Amino acid sequence: MTVTTAYYSFVGETMTSTMTGSKRRRRWWALWILLAASAIGIAVYSAEPYLVGDVERNRIPLNDLFASHYVSIAVHAIPSSLALLIGPFQFVTWIRVRHPKAHRISGQVYMVSIVLGSIAALFAATYSVSGFSVQVAFYILTAAWLYTLYQAYTTIRRGEVQLHRVWMIRNYALTFAAVSLRIYLMTGLALQESFFPSLSFDDVYHASAWASLVVNVLIAEYFIVQRVLKPSAGRRRTKGNTGRTVPGPAARPGREGAEPETGSEVEGPAPISVPGARA
Repeated sequence: MTVTTAYYSFVGETMTSTMTGSKRRRRWWALWILLAASAIGIAVYSAEPYLVGDVERNRIPLNDLFASHYVSIAVHAIPSSLALLIGPFQFVTWIRVRHPKAHRISGQVYMVSIVLGSIAALFAATYSVSGFSVQVAFYILTAAWLYTLYQAYTTIRRGEVQLHRVWMIRNYALTFAAVSLRIYLMTGLALQESFFPSLSFDDVYHASAWASLVVNVLIAEYFIVQRVLKPSAGRRRTKGNTGRTVPGPAARPGREGAEPETGSEVEGPAPISVPGARA
């Protein structure tokens, strides 16, 4: 789970504040490198057999009753791997700020990749020979994948940048399930061999499939609350406390019913914006 935790740590650092100090910057880049390296590695590993069209190198059991099962897996693997590859770079602040056009274009490619990968995933899950439990997990994952993408798209179209980032954390958490699944599977198989020999491969695979969905979602929500919403609310309260009305001089005696003059109020924080983002 190290890579999965590193992903959310990286996103939390990205969302809450600007990196200050050499130590914090080093930590930020170390987490980003771990995230990007794992995403790139799994993306290449997942897509490479299908890019060359070699059925013999397919790593997923095929359903012999459906000739199109291999095609659905290939169509899912290639665009989904591209989305996995693009994701880490969408969270880098200086890319968003200095190259907003590149950020938008890569975001559009990311979105199209997920739509294509999701459609193919529904067919691949339907034909899957791994069992009903895995099929349900992949159906839920695909539905959540599309829903969070839709929310991320609609919020940025409305200019709600902060909400857009929150939904993108959720969405990429589901994209990153491709990495988590393999981590859980390798860990489970190692534990099976050493401590739980009675477990079958299917037992470990089913547990890994559900863990890649449930654990990723739970950790994403934890980081959104702890590292995005709470700090943001704290900053608003702090600025709100400095925006109290400054009292003016009291009403003079003898002027019955006169009201005291009031001073000016400190303006609240300006709306969040990102250069190049369109409402």
